Amino acid sequence: MKMLITEEFLVRYIQDEFHVCYPHLKLEFFRQPHGLYEGSHRADKVHPDTHIDEIRDFHSAAWIDFGGYVTAAELEDQFTHLLGLSAQVFRKSGNVWLETTETDDLTLGELEERGSYEAIRPGIPDNDLNEQT
Repeated sequence: MKMLITEEFLVRYIQDEFHVCYPHLKLEFFRQPHGLYEGSHRADKVHPDTHIDEIRDFHSAAWIDFGGYVTAAELEDQFTHLLGLSAQVFRKSGNVWLETTETDDLTLGELEERGSYEAIRPGIPDNDLNEQT
């Protein structure tokens, strides 16, 4: 999937479109950039109701590729180089959202698969129901 992002967009719109494609991933934007395999500081997180024009360095529209074959690092790099935005991909693991710092080299499709597996993985009961006491 490709999406044309313009200055009129709210961060929320990009996040929602991304989440439709990848229900077990989310995209967050930050005021400060991060390096490859590095996380972002929570204090720098951008509110979803922020207009793209308020946080980007380049004032031009750009097509961003969200395809399943694109790695997390490549997606984040597209936002940085095409729009001057600092983006970070997160993957759901149980009830927790993890930054993909250690898995930036995995594709969005692979990350989604991991997230969906962890969402449906059955829990281990505290006691063995087969034991009769």
